[in-house]
Amino acid sequence: MDTCVPADINLIANFLAFQQTDHLSPVDCIVLCGSSILHCAETIFSALQATPTLTKALVICGGQGHSTPFLYDAIAKSPRYAYLREGIEGLPEASVLERVFERHYNAAAIKKAGCRVVIETCSTNCGANAIETRRILESLGIAMPKTMLIVQDPTMSRRTFASFQKCYADAACPPQFFSFPIFVPKLKQQDHDLVWDVQGVDLQGLWDRERFTELVLGEIPRLRDDENGYGPCGKDFIIHVDIPANVEGAWERLSATIRRTR
Repeated sequence: MDTCVPADINLIANFLAFQQTDHLSPVDCIVLCGSSILHCAETIFSALQATPTLTKALVICGGQGHSTPFLYDAIAKSPRYAYLREGIEGLPEASVLERVFERHYNAAAIKKAGCRVVIETCSTNCGANAIETRRILESLGIAMPKTMLIVQDPTMSRRTFASFQKCYADAACPPQFFSFPIFVPKLKQQDHDLVWDVQGVDLQGLWDRERFTELVLGEIPRLRDDENGYGPCGKDFIIHVDIPANVEGAWERLSATIRRTR
């Protein structure tokens, strides 16, 4: 295996995760975007159980999209949640995570302490996560948050962050956003294979390596601000994102390596 592969994957993954903070501090609103990485949801739910006053509002968002089956599979493979699998078929991602929250955490106590839990089930992509979050908060009469923590699958954190910035760009006083992917995925080479190099995360609950590589490679073209990307010069789904030259270089090398091995 090319020794550049893990280094290039990790460089891109670190850029995409966009970890602005490595701990939870009080904010007006936490947005938990649905994904198959249950560790993200578990971290937020556990933090709220320990400190229910961590936020005034928790928005769990996610409808049914192309990645929803991966969430169903994650539930099925989890020793803790497998019993939920039969009852979640066809449910939106937010509703699946709501079941985890209600059945495995003291949701009633968290709500009683003043945390309003909002379930958003219409969004099917990062841009819609932002649009529907704003819509549902406003429809419920919840004041514009001054601070908002965005929790997303680390491979999509930067794009989701840019989507929220785009969505709130017309607000007189938009929230101060913080990206918190919970962890930054990292790989290392072991013998002739790539293995996970992350601590404090159930490795069985992560992506398979091929899907992870595909996700990482697929994000950079979306983030580009050109006619094919999601920026203002393309589809205009997100604000302009600067992609460093070393990240673009890693993407080019990794793409070429993948093409050679297929």
